[in-house]
Amino acid sequence: MKSNVSQSILPKVSPRDLALKSLDQLPPFSPVLNHLMATLADEDVSFARLADLIERDTVLSGNVLRLVNSALYGRRGNVSSVRAAVSILGIYKLRNFLLGFSVSRLWSRVKTPDSWSMARFNEHAIATALLADRLVQKTPAEYPEGAFAAGLLHDLGRLMIATALPEEHLRIVAMRVASGRPLEQCEYAVINASHAELSAAALSKWNLPAPIQRAILYHHQPGLDPARHSIPHSPLSLILSAANALANATGHGISPEDEQAAPPPEESLAQLRLSHDAESILAAFEEDLQPLKASF
Repeated sequence: MKSNVSQSILPKVSPRDLALKSLDQLPPFSPVLNHLMATLADEDVSFARLADLIERDTVLSGNVLRLVNSALYGRRGNVSSVRAAVSILGIYKLRNFLLGFSVSRLWSRVKTPDSWSMARFNEHAIATALLADRLVQKTPAEYPEGAFAAGLLHDLGRLMIATALPEEHLRIVAMRVASGRPLEQCEYAVINASHAELSAAALSKWNLPAPIQRAILYHHQPGLDPARHSIPHSPLSLILSAANALANATGHGISPEDEQAAPPPEESLAQLRLSHDAESILAAFEEDLQPLKASF
């Protein structure tokens, strides 16, 4: 005899929604990171407020002082005051350093599968951020103050896939290795979403500025960015695309496949008309990266 009780069918949650839900499992932002995220939304940055927040965090204070006393600044004396370090670094460089360090600390508390290298992910994020920041100093670009943050957060979607969908992540990696297809094509084949879309959705949830969201969404396809028709200079997506490719080409990719697929640096810089400056850009980037690697 059949039961008259109908069974309720739960709606199937899509892989995209599961990946986005992983944002809720992130540790809460620190006061410093909260403040820095707010400054990206065009709020005023206060030296005094930042210094006060840094002084309350022993690890952060130590790393700020280590940076300002590093060979990068070539200082003879030793700076022992956070407030003095803040004034020496300047608000722009300080904000970039604090963003990078605070975001890296946040990611380090995320549980990831054995197949994922958080060290490589962090190094790629920092390298892309530094390169994007270096490129906007070389060519007129949309929203240059957001270049570092865009570089830092552009591959967040890859971390979301690895943590929320570990089996799908392995299938994506295996498909990419076996087929040689671009990463985003493999992601669509497995989860019907790309890491760029997931990254942009996360930044929308955090209310980061629209130019950063758009740059991240189109960083693999800057030619599709609608901003390219409405601004008189390079869209941020084009800057980010070149920075990402340069990071991979110089051995700072998340995976070996990223590095193998990267075009030569001169080719990546040609779209910004900077191929003639490739050597000096990469030399300056390596100088910027070395003192930061100890902190990240």
